[in-house]
Amino acid sequence: MLSHLTIGIISIFILYMLLPSLLTRLAGYGVMRRGTSPKEVAFTFDDGPHPEYTPRLLDLLAQHKVKATFFVLGSQAERYPELIKRMDREGHQIGIHNYIHTSNWLMLPGTIRRGHLKRTADIVESIIGTRPDYYRPPWGLINMFDFFRLKQYRIVLWSLMAHDWSRKKCQTSLRSTLLNRIRDGSIIVLHDSGDTLGADGNAPHYMLQALEEVLNQLKARNLKCVRVDEMA
Repeated sequence: MLSHLTIGIISIFILYMLLPSLLTRLAGYGVMRRGTSPKEVAFTFDDGPHPEYTPRLLDLLAQHKVKATFFVLGSQAERYPELIKRMDREGHQIGIHNYIHTSNWLMLPGTIRRGHLKRTADIVESIIGTRPDYYRPPWGLINMFDFFRLKQYRIVLWSLMAHDWSRKKCQTSLRSTLLNRIRDGSIIVLHDSGDTLGADGNAPHYMLQALEEVLNQLKARNLKCVRVDEMA
């Protein structure tokens, strides 16, 4: 039989980690996963800014007159404030993706609030003068206390995860995955950095190649690319 300690640990795991993530992933409770307007999609980019790939991505978006949403790491924003300024100057939305890429399952609520959300929001606000109020937790993993932040932050997940952190995926099937699965209201998550755990360092190079082809095709489908806050 299970000991009281084991039962307690399992209960904490279910209540603090598993149940909130199931509610958001399966039922969409408390989070935004897609838009409702026809002929609109939102491209979102996590884990940046990156000194090599983010400028190339911004060039590509400008070329196609596309506005996107960037969920930035506070540590990266701190290192590359000029890229945050450029995102803002060129009309993109800037949201929060924690200070470093650490799962909310592995941290206490106070650590997330002070060490990640407030710290990153302070950094972004100090750079562009506007405080971000959209948030995507790393890996989309929600804990129970994240629901108490809904008055302060709009939590955004996605309807299309393309696994672009894999170089092999980017080289072989990313383009077809995106074109086959993008629908009206899709919120697509991609990554402009390959420096996080589990990612291929040069995967964003191949993601950018696939994205250029995809943006050309979306024009032919009369799909407009908007920021998440415009879609909301």
